Parts: sequence; structure tokens; C-alpha cells
Amino acid sequence: MTNLTNVAPEKNQKVQQYVDEVYSNIVERNPNEPEFHQAASLIFKSLTPLLEKHPVYMEKGILEQLSEPERMITFRVPWVDDQGKVRVNRGFRVQFNSAIGPYKGGLRFHPSVNQSIIKFLGLEQIIKNSLTGQPIGGGKGGADFDPKGKSDNEIMRFCQSFMTELSKHIGPNTDIPAGDIGVGAREIGYLFGQYKKMRSEYEAGVLTGKGLEYGGSLARKEATGYGVIYFMKEALKDRGLALYGSTLVISGSGNVSIYAMEKAKELGARVVACSDSSGYIVDENGIDLDTIKEIKEVNRGRISDYIETHPHASFYEGCEGIWSVPCDAALPCATQNELDEQAAHLLIKNGVKAVAEGANMPCTSEAIDAFIENNVLFAPAKAANAGGVAVSALEMAQNSMRLNWSFQEVDEKLQKIMKDIYKNCAEAAEEFGAPGNLEIGSNIAGFKKVANAMVAQGV
Repeated sequence: MTNLTNVAPEKNQKVQQYVDEVYSNIVERNPNEPEFHQAASLIFKSLTPLLEKHPVYMEKGILEQLSEPERMITFRVPWVDDQGKVRVNRGFRVQFNSAIGPYKGGLRFHPSVNQSIIKFLGLEQIIKNSLTGQPIGGGKGGADFDPKGKSDNEIMRFCQSFMTELSKHIGPNTDIPAGDIGVGAREIGYLFGQYKKMRSEYEAGVLTGKGLEYGGSLARKEATGYGVIYFMKEALKDRGLALYGSTLVISGSGNVSIYAMEKAKELGARVVACSDSSGYIVDENGIDLDTIKEIKEVNRGRISDYIETHPHASFYEGCEGIWSVPCDAALPCATQNELDEQAAHLLIKNGVKAVAEGANMPCTSEAIDAFIENNVLFAPAKAANAGGVAVSALEMAQNSMRLNWSFQEVDEKLQKIMKDIYKNCAEAAEEFGAPGNLEIGSNIAGFKKVANAMVAQGV
């Protein structure tokens, strides 16, 4: 097995052996779950300097406990399509860790969803939620349902069936889902409506990402994308670089991508490329954000529609080629493992200075190593894209207090949270001998808070 620790055996033999044994056990006990294995390895190999300094985490078996979900729920989701045919999908919810608060994490509706995907997302969510400084534990969920091509009525019926079962396992003080890929405002509305019917109570805090009319928070839709840019701005500043005047390539064209583009443009950057699952567009004049919003948020169209109103731009089939577009900073904001080692070296060759993950685990392990080895600023998802769940926690706070904050109030809180996340990650990296390595810093800073709570609470 590949050594996870990358440290000298003579110095850290005990730590290395412990980490490798725990990881081997994860692979053995969870076969055919490559995404979960990948997430665990990325976290574990960052923690060796912390474990060496604080062996109590090994003595208390914290890695073993952290990597095993507190609860894994799988269920059948039957629904009827518009032709009257019964369809059956599979639903998931992993309640991974509640050491610092109730489970919190999004729901993903996508054909690729399986137990491995849900568990990798849930494990990452533990660290991410810890980094926000908010009292929320890690969870995740979803279904192998594809909303694309479905009518509103079909999506409503699916969401109602999904929530009929999920409602038994969630609550504002137990587990608070939100949106993710394939779950936007429409889906959250249907899910909340069904939860209310099932429970006969108006528990606004049970879901986040809600509409403003029924307990949602201003700036929630923008939060993840804005947060990525706020984080990157802080990290660039520490390296003597600036966002202003830089050229960006941002994959995807959903909420994260759109609002990362919006904030980047507001701060003086130029976004020249974005994508969807069909391909990508390049506009050297700078992507026209109003057109993207019209295509994606209003018409639910394809990114290729952009060239109909902007004929000077180019559309290319297949989304992988987007990383061949030269840029100062790359933001993978589409899906996991979209940026591999080959793409990383192409970006490096073309002079990229920074990479910030807007999606969850969009860079492969090899790509991350390539960026760090070539001194490219790398901002991992668990830190850079934590703005969404941070504002979800702020939405929960507003629901609990039965009040609403202004957009400016929420945005100011978001900026402070992202600055604090960067500061804590950078300080942890410095303290444990890896200055500038935000991958190590984020894992140590996030893990330490959860681990201390687990030690305090006992087995």
C-alpha cells in the first residue's frame, strides 16, 4: 500500500504505522468505495505531525472513530412519472459525526450518487463544518435521481417520496440537510413542504437554503461562490498577489460558479471560461454573467447557448478541455475529480498561480501534489468552499431567533468567517512545519476541534 504519511520512517515510525493501519482497515471494511478511500487518505496524510505532537488522539482511537459514520441510512424512493409509470430510486443519508453539533450537510440528486460518494462528502463535511467555527457536525445525503429532463410535477413527487422517509431521521436539533448538486430552491421547497405535512409542525430550521418567504437567509444562494473568492483573496494577499486584474477560469455554471464569477468580477478579476456537463465556453472579453444567469437560472439551458448572443466567444464540446485555457487562477467548481494530474501540469505550464476548489474534492490527489510541489497556491474545498454551510448555519441561527438579517449583515459575517478560516489554516500549517500548505493546515485545524470534543465526550 502507498505510504500515506510522506515522513521519514525513522522519525515517525509509530505514527506512520498507526495511520497506515487505520487507512488499510478503511479500505478493507469499505470495498468498492474509491471516493471515500480518497477523502480519507487526503485527510489522514495531513495529520501525522499533529498525531506526533498529540499522541492522545491515537490512544483514544480518534481516527478509527472519525472514519466510521455514527449512522448510515439507505432507503427506497418510489415515485410515479408523468406517464403513470412507477420509478424507484435509492436514497441515502450519512450522519457522520455529531461531536460539535447536529449533523449538517447537503442533499445531492444525481445519477452518480452511491454510498461511496455520500460517505466521502460526509467525511469532508466534518472537517469543513469544524472550520467554519459554527456548532455543526458532519452529514450528507442524496439519491441517484436525475432532475434533468424531469417535469416540475415529477420532481415534486420524487421530493415528497424522498422526504416521507427522510423526515423520520432529521430535525432542527438532530440533522439539518441543505442543497447540493441537483437540489436547488425548487427542490428544497418541495422537501420542506412534505416535511411540514409529515411532522405537523413548522420547524423552519430543519432545512437550509429555503426561500426567503419561508425562513431562508439572504446571501445563502451566493454564499459558497462568494466565500471561495473571499478565501482566495486572503490567500493571494499573503503571497503578495492580487485578485484585481487577474484572469480566472471557473468550471461549472451552477450556484457556486455563477456567484464566484459575480464576486470575482466585482473585485476586478476577469473570468474567461466556464462550463457545464456538455462542454465549455471561452470569452476572452470576459464572460457576460447576465447571459449565464439567463441561460442557467431562468431557462435551465446549456452553456452552448451563450454563443447565440455572443458570437465572438467559442464553445468546445467536452468539459475536460477547460483547463487548457491559460489563466492566473483556476477554480474547479463542478464535481469531484474533474481536475486530474495531466490537467494540473497543463495549468502549471500555462502559468497558473492559484487553484481554489469550489466543488467538493474536484482535484485528484496527484493534481494536488503537483500544485503543491510547483509552489502553486492551493486552497482545498473543505476550507475554500465552506461559505455555503457557514451561511446555512447563520440561516439556522436566524430561524432559532425568528428574525432576518440584511444581505449586508450576512455578507459581512461571511467575509469574517472566510478570513478566520484562512487565518486558522495558515497558522496550523505554520505551526506544524508546512508553511503555506493549506491542504495540511485545513485538515489539522478542522480535525483538532472535532478530535478534542470526541476525547472530552469519551467513547
